[in-house]
Amino acid sequence: MVSIQNNPGNYIAIGENIHTTRVLLRKGKRIAESDGQEVILYQAVDGSSRQLHIPDSVKTTQDYDEGRVKHVKIALAAAMAGSGEEAENSLAYLRALAHHQEQAGATFLDINVDEFSLKSSEQKSAMQWLVGAVQKMSDLPLSIDSSDVEVIQVGLEACQNTGARPMLNSASLERLEALGLAVVHNAQVVVTAAGERGMPSNTEERVANASRMVDAALNKGIARDDIHIDPLVFPISVDKDFGLHCLDAIRDLRAKYGPEIHITGGMSNVSFGIPGRKVVNDTFVILAVAAGADGGIIDPVLSSPSEIFAMDRESLGYRLAKDMLLGKDEHCKNYIRAWRKGEMKAGAAS
Repeated sequence: MVSIQNNPGNYIAIGENIHTTRVLLRKGKRIAESDGQEVILYQAVDGSSRQLHIPDSVKTTQDYDEGRVKHVKIALAAAMAGSGEEAENSLAYLRALAHHQEQAGATFLDINVDEFSLKSSEQKSAMQWLVGAVQKMSDLPLSIDSSDVEVIQVGLEACQNTGARPMLNSASLERLEALGLAVVHNAQVVVTAAGERGMPSNTEERVANASRMVDAALNKGIARDDIHIDPLVFPISVDKDFGLHCLDAIRDLRAKYGPEIHITGGMSNVSFGIPGRKVVNDTFVILAVAAGADGGIIDPVLSSPSEIFAMDRESLGYRLAKDMLLGKDEHCKNYIRAWRKGEMKAGAAS
């Protein structure tokens, strides 16, 4: 959509960084050793350089053994634990996550605690606590995100009437009851193209499933401009046509429902298994907007909307990523070959 290309501020960026699923690589720049302890480096809201201690309990997990550190989970657990310097520092870490996304142009802050615990009761407690805490850190509206509708309900109930209406992420054919929660809590809602018993396999199934969800939401009295369709973004590394399936669905849904409805999606899903994920993600956002999307669930700190839409469309990285996303690069061979040879100066974090 031309208005977004020319005015990135119109892009509805659902910032995905306050998720207990988020990981840092142990070999990455954000993990260091200080006084014999492994720490996470971060920049606080005041600009100072700070450190978050990685507790010994984390070092016994499979994620850690495989080189991943779930940093948001660490900060949330310590911040919830009570008072003291470690809790205050962890709260500062969460505050920095919210602040940096807000500064980068996020429209909503997506809150997800699914991997805080395997126990539903502990997820609910974490959601309630985190929603309350983040509302004190930012004036941005929250997107309440979970695979468990009951956890979403707790999150929505914790949202205070600050004038910033929350978002429910998400409702689907397998959990239509979530639409009722959106009505009760006066929330905007993400509706997905998932079927009752599985994921869509092509464009047509995406459009059919999403259309049923939109119609159900409209029948509940939810306004068209409060509905955000997620056509579901799948990894291009699995099937060369996955990018086209999603882009064509976006195009069809925009034509069907007009300019008032919103179209979003987890844009970074497209690059799983591909090196140089940033350039792939940014290119896909551009293609999705050209097809009719007006938002996305993204990391605005890694790639702010203004940075994405200023991308050089003549660069080798953009051109190769575009061909790959449009199904023109079988098995992603050309893109990966260029990446391995160091031929792409644009493109960045893997």
